Amino acid sequence: MNIGPLHIGLAEAFAAMGAVFAAATYAMQTMVPLRIAGIISNIFFILFGYFSKSYPTLFLYLLLLPLNAIRLRQMMQLVKNVKLASAGDLSMEWLKPFMTRRQYFAGDILFNKGDAADEMFYTVSGKFLLPELGINVGPGQLVGELGLLAPENKRTATLECLEGGDVLTLNYDKVRELYFQNPQFGFYFLKLTSERLLQNIARLETRLEGKQALAAAAGH
Repeated sequence: MNIGPLHIGLAEAFAAMGAVFAAATYAMQTMVPLRIAGIISNIFFILFGYFSKSYPTLFLYLLLLPLNAIRLRQMMQLVKNVKLASAGDLSMEWLKPFMTRRQYFAGDILFNKGDAADEMFYTVSGKFLLPELGINVGPGQLVGELGLLAPENKRTATLECLEGGDVLTLNYDKVRELYFQNPQFGFYFLKLTSERLLQNIARLETRLEGKQALAAAAGH
């Protein structure tokens, strides 16, 4: 290949294209297109390594290609699962791979109302209670996500363990990382927390109406 006074071979052309896509990844703000550009860059560098017989380069990018492909698949699956969760499943079980397991026993307090909040919980087994809201929390439920959005990241309720079990935890730093890596995640996470907040308000309104009805009945 001739470009002006320069002579560029096939291997060098592949290397140049790989460098272009590699540089493009630094200008991208979201992870899905970044991973796609990274995969294309890997392919060009693999071709460069093969045709130039640069075997260290070839083996390096043969290793990076499946890693980028796996990360791309995980991110696309995450986005898909968040969309499904936003349609009604608030348990967000799809976050399990990003979480850490922890065990609690009856009588343990996971957090108190007003505590500083830095993580949310997914209940795997056992029974838990939010006493201020009168809500029993069984397996397969997400708790504590509202602390991320609360003023000064303070807990809005207490979470007590009634029957020993396991929970999975996800710290807010990881949530923020996922939020900023993909705008769709951020949108659907806000949608989920808004729906949870509205559900809690509806529960409190129902309890208040019940108390008012009892008071009215007692007055008669």
